[in-house]
Amino acid sequence: MTDLSLSYAELAIAAGLLVINVVMSWRMRLGIGTQIIVSGIRMAVQLAILGLVLKQIFALATFPPVMALATAMTVIAGLSSVGRIENRYTGIRLNAIVAVWASSWLVTAVVIMAIVKPMPWYSPQIVIPLLGMVLGNSLTGISLGMDRYIAELKRRRDEIELQLSLGATRNEATRDAFRIAAKAAMVPILNTMSVAGIVSIPGMMTGQLLAGAPPIQAVQYQVMIMFVIAAAIAMGVLIALTLTFHRVTTKDHQLNLS
Repeated sequence: MTDLSLSYAELAIAAGLLVINVVMSWRMRLGIGTQIIVSGIRMAVQLAILGLVLKQIFALATFPPVMALATAMTVIAGLSSVGRIENRYTGIRLNAIVAVWASSWLVTAVVIMAIVKPMPWYSPQIVIPLLGMVLGNSLTGISLGMDRYIAELKRRRDEIELQLSLGATRNEATRDAFRIAAKAAMVPILNTMSVAGIVSIPGMMTGQLLAGAPPIQAVQYQVMIMFVIAAAIAMGVLIALTLTFHRVTTKDHQLNLS
């Protein structure tokens, strides 16, 4: 098989392609040229550090460091999801972490225990990449859902408060906002699933093909991970929106958007 390892010079060529982004920002006066460069450098440093950490964890292959890294990844994912939200409320960080943790860990556990079945079950080469893919997609869906939900509640505040004053329950008055937010959060993964294999070859399948795996096996794993990610996003969004609902409404059926 052809050696597909990359040299630092080849990585530098790939990094040089960011010039396209910087030039576009400059010509169109987008004002994000510096942000593009900083983001690129930050990503490279973060992945380099992750590579060193994973090298040590893979060498140890014991339960405590695997769970420690998984926990750190989950907390960071929850906090990162809040970082993308413009509309916030008291307790939003904790709610985001709980939603990310509950959905991602449960779905990943199903994959580990019932589908992939590695030995041992906490094998870092399996657990960490799978959890990472699920977390990365879940945080995006949760972020979109929570932000849209609060935005809808604010936009419809007068309408919702009128319904509440006429005797509607908080669930009845905010139901449409909840539904709109949940749908908006699911759109990206549904779009990805609808064009997979036609417009794009998703990441896991591409990685397996580059590693020399048979195409059918690569397809099977990609289909599996797409279903898993979609389930994690749906569960995470439902948990996040439910927790948000109980934070921004009261038992007296009033809005509390402060």
